[in-house]
Amino acid sequence: MGAVDFRVGGRIFATLASVSQGYGNLKLTPEQQAAFVEELPEVFVPIAGGWGRMGMTHIRLAAANEDVLAGALRTAWKLRMENNAGSSRKKQAVAKKTRRKR
Repeated sequence: MGAVDFRVGGRIFATLASVSQGYGNLKLTPEQQAAFVEELPEVFVPIAGGWGRMGMTHIRLAAANEDVLAGALRTAWKLRMENNAGSSRKKQAVAKKTRRKR
């Protein structure tokens, strides 16, 4: 969609879609988002609306130091890796059931 994004296994875990407003965006769980916002409310902000309720989070780039940014990106990357692995297991289970039916 014209914005820089960061992917693992073809799936997005972070973007610079809001960089013109000074934000990067991270895909987190709602629980991870709450922990980041509680610890550093000057750096992390839930994205407005439904996306934010699902864990999508802005990171204020000017307010984040290198360690904070790296840790947040690592958290989003790890979540995406775990979700991708879960999706692969589901696909394998469906394929296995399909083969049994034949």
